[in-house]
Amino acid sequence: MITDDQTRLLALCSIRVEGKSVDWSLIARCALRGHLDAMCEGVISEESPAARKALSILRHGLRAPLSDHASRIDEELRLAEKVGAKLTTVLDSDYPENLRNLQDLPPFLFVRGKLIAETDRRTVAVVGTREASDIGLSRAKRVARELSEAGFTISSGLARGIDTAAHETALHFERRTLAVLGTGITRCYPKENSGLLEEIAQSGAVLSQFWPSRSPGRDTFPRRNHVTSGLSLGSVVIEASRTSGAKMQARVASEQGRHVLLLRSLVDTQEWARKMVDAGRAVTVDSTSQIIERLHESRPPQREPLTEQLRLDVE
Repeated sequence: MITDDQTRLLALCSIRVEGKSVDWSLIARCALRGHLDAMCEGVISEESPAARKALSILRHGLRAPLSDHASRIDEELRLAEKVGAKLTTVLDSDYPENLRNLQDLPPFLFVRGKLIAETDRRTVAVVGTREASDIGLSRAKRVARELSEAGFTISSGLARGIDTAAHETALHFERRTLAVLGTGITRCYPKENSGLLEEIAQSGAVLSQFWPSRSPGRDTFPRRNHVTSGLSLGSVVIEASRTSGAKMQARVASEQGRHVLLLRSLVDTQEWARKMVDAGRAVTVDSTSQIIERLHESRPPQREPLTEQLRLDVE
């Protein structure tokens, strides 16, 4: 069973008017600030472009009672329960601590496995291209192993290539890893990683910010990058071209005020990486010890995210 507040939060996320929904991160921020009741009455306390854009959608959607969304919510919860997933929201104590201070935080997560606050606040993302080279895979495995041995939880996106190597390495050495999905919690993409997903769910956690029935889409993987980065103290990019999702995660991590750590081999070969370093939005690292040294420093000051740009990226 879920609480009345959780139900109302999910109902707000269910509102659609002419194919448009209220910005979910706006719902999350309002709920986190204690303004769920006001939002359910059509009042948005936040002053922002996202709030102004959402207000007419919200008020139009609230012409029907929130209880009209009950059947959809019940069906999604049933699907989640079927695969052993549990719901956590920004209203709950087990919602990941590292996500709470973000502007672009998700209002809810479905989780298979177990969230462990003390351990998961020391999470590092190890990410990179799906089309990884042999040396890139070797570097990913070394970084994941050495970070795991230093007591960090490894997060990644369950994609082919670098992500898979990072997850598998953590599991091999019986260390903790978190997989953030670009689909609903009932699905696995790519399908070939279904066995890996099950292993992670047994010893770590698999997370999704989407409705359990959600299939992969053009917007889902960029949104996954936001959560993978936000869960983590920093993102280590192993190997990534200018069109790679890992490049987007590096940008997002910088906007979120997280450490962006780029291997020297990447900076030496990719112009986008050099530009990030030159602009002071990322640092070049030569070894895992340098990564750890950076992670032990105070977190960089959080930047105000480019809300409108983020929306353009996922539409």
